[in-house]
Order: sequence, then C-alpha cells, then structure tokens
Amino acid sequence: MDINEKIRKRYDRASSLYDILEQPMEIMTLKRWRTEVMKELQGDVLEIGVGTGKNIQYYPDNINVTAIDFSEKMLEKAREKSDIYNKKVKLIHMDAQNIGFPDNSFDCVFTTCVFCSVPDPVKGLKEIKRVCKGDGKIIMIEHERSENRAIGLLMDIFNPITLNLYGANINRRTVDNIKKAGFTKIDVTNLKSDILKKIVIHNFKN
Repeated sequence: MDINEKIRKRYDRASSLYDILEQPMEIMTLKRWRTEVMKELQGDVLEIGVGTGKNIQYYPDNINVTAIDFSEKMLEKAREKSDIYNKKVKLIHMDAQNIGFPDNSFDCVFTTCVFCSVPDPVKGLKEIKRVCKGDGKIIMIEHERSENRAIGLLMDIFNPITLNLYGANINRRTVDNIKKAGFTKIDVTNLKSDILKKIVIHNFKN
C-alpha cells in the first residue's frame, strides 16, 4: 500500500471522531481565523482538503465554491454540513496532488490546516499554482514546526504519533515548501506563536 492510500485510510478511519479530536484547537484559535479567511474570498473559489466541512457554514453567499478531499468518509461529513447550513458547494472526491481542473480555473484557492497531511506537499502546492488564475490569490491557515529549539524538538518527537493516528505531520516547514513550489510573493503572519500562520500568496505567473 502506497503512502497516499495509507493516509487516506487513516482519515477515513478518523472521520467519525475528527471534529471531536480537533475541538480544543477549534475553540482556541481556528474558528476565529476560519471566519477571517472567508471575508477575503471572491469569485470562483477552490477549497483544498475540505475534510468534514468545518468551513462550510462560513462560506459567503456571493462566491462559487468547489471543495475537494481525498477521503470519501470525510466528504460524507462535509455533505451533511452543506445540507445543515444550506450552502451550495460542489463537493468532489479528489487528491490535492492531482487536481482534475484546467489551468487558471479559480480566482481564489484556500486551505485550513491541510498541508500537514498532503503526502507530497510541494507537488500539491504546484497543483494549486497551476489551477489558480495568474492574478489570483491563495490563502492558507497552516501550522508548521516551531523555530524554538525546545518546542521544535518536541514536535519532532510527537510527530510519529500524530502521523500514525490520522496522517498529520506537525513538524512540516510549509513556508519553505511554498517557496520550493515556485511561489515568490508570499506574506506570512504569525497567528499563534510561530506555529499557526496565515499565508497569503499572490499567484503571479510569467
């Protein structure tokens, strides 16, 4: 079984308890920042890694949203939320590393705590660059490894546990991966220490 399939199965397995497991982080910080991201979206929007659909209730009514995830079980939860909140969203089973849309399809692309679990994050980020329009914007709320020596070491120690539990790496260096994917106009704001970050990328293309 390849790494993609292993991680997909972990998220399938965790789907029924995922919202409960994430509730402490949601209460502390993420709920606030989810709503802030939604204010910046416009036009045709792609959400990468919709998961159980935690962002769905905050979608503005004046945008057209397509949301993808590689776990069908997580998508089932997202479909339930789209019905509960009466939000129009195209929910599609799709891998962020192989996005099945033409180049320059979306005005905005956004993620919230997704690139900790994409098996090949640089490949996924290159796909985002491809499908986002040349004058488009990419907004990400992501966590990454702390530069504090002690905290970073702890994150390295505990990473195998979170990875094997439900496929998430807590010690990724996501900003570095964004640069490796070819993005150059990157604005980074620390939201919680130097671990949780808001990353805004202007997708200038040659």
